[in-house]
Amino acid sequence: MDKFLVITCFARAVETGSFSAAGRDLGLGQPNVSRYVAALEEHLQTRLLHRTTRKLALTPDGERYYAEVRCILDALEESESSFRENVDPSGLLRVACPTALAHVFVLPQVPAFLERYPGLTLDLQINDRYVNLVDEGAELAIRIGHLEDSALRARRIGLYDRVFVASKSYLAKRGVPVTPDDLRGHDCVIYTLLSSGATWRFRDTEVPVSGRLRVNSPEAVRELVNAGLGVGQGPEWLFEEGLKNGNLQLLLTEYPPLPVPVQIIYVANRLLPTRAVVFMDFIAEAFSKIPALNAPHEQRSVR
Repeated sequence: MDKFLVITCFARAVETGSFSAAGRDLGLGQPNVSRYVAALEEHLQTRLLHRTTRKLALTPDGERYYAEVRCILDALEESESSFRENVDPSGLLRVACPTALAHVFVLPQVPAFLERYPGLTLDLQINDRYVNLVDEGAELAIRIGHLEDSALRARRIGLYDRVFVASKSYLAKRGVPVTPDDLRGHDCVIYTLLSSGATWRFRDTEVPVSGRLRVNSPEAVRELVNAGLGVGQGPEWLFEEGLKNGNLQLLLTEYPPLPVPVQIIYVANRLLPTRAVVFMDFIAEAFSKIPALNAPHEQRSVR
C-alpha cells in the first residue's frame, strides 16, 4: 500500500465531499479513490467515512484520523516549500465566511488577493451556519463573535458596533422604545443563528425579545426591518443604506452593546500552510483600513 497516496485520497475526499471530486482533483478517477479509501479503512480496521448518495461524512474515528493526516500533509508541504526559494504560495485554500460579511467586505478583496498570489485557488464557503474546520476541510473560518472552542485559535481582524433599528413607519405605529426593557412590548425580528438566541445583550443588561418573524439570514433581518415589520439588531453597516436614506432610525443609542470582534479561526494543533498565513495577513491588512470594522466606540462610557 502506498500510504502517502492513500491518505492523500482520503484527505481530498473529506475536503471535496465526494470520491468523484477527489478523483478529478488528483487525476485518479472516482473508482480508484473509493478503492484506496476502502483499503485504508480495512488497514485501520475502522470505518472512517459514512457514504450516502448525497455526500461523505466523517465518523468519529474519521474526524480524529483526518485531523492527524492533515497535519502530516501540511507539514510535508511546508517542508518542501522551505527548500524552494522565492516560491509563491500555491494550492487550494478553503475559507468559510458568513454571508453578510462575505458580500460586503471579503469578496471585494478577492481580486487583489488572487492577483498577488496567482498560484492560489480560493474556495470561499459562504454561509451562516457553524462550519466545523475538521469535518469540512476548511483551513480557515472568518467568524463574528468571541471564540469559545479551546481546540481553535483566533486572530482578530476587525471590531464593529451593533445597533438597534426600526423603520420610521413602524415606530409611528408602535412608538419608540426608550429603554432596553421597552423591547419586551415590541415585535422584534429575531436572527435565529445569533449565539444569544432571542436574548438581546446590552453592556449592562440583557433582554428577552419576541416577535412574529424569525429568520436565519442577516440580510433577511435587514429587509424585514426596512419593510416596517419590527425592530432589528445587528452591525451598523448592515443597515447603512436604510439609515442614510432616512427609512430607518437608530434606537437606544444611550444603551450601546459591547463591540463585536471579527476573527479568523484555525485549528490549534494543525500546522497552517503558507497559503493560509498569507490570506490572514492580507485580510487583516485590508480590514484595518475599513472604518466600519474598526469600531471607534470600544472605550466609550455608558451614559
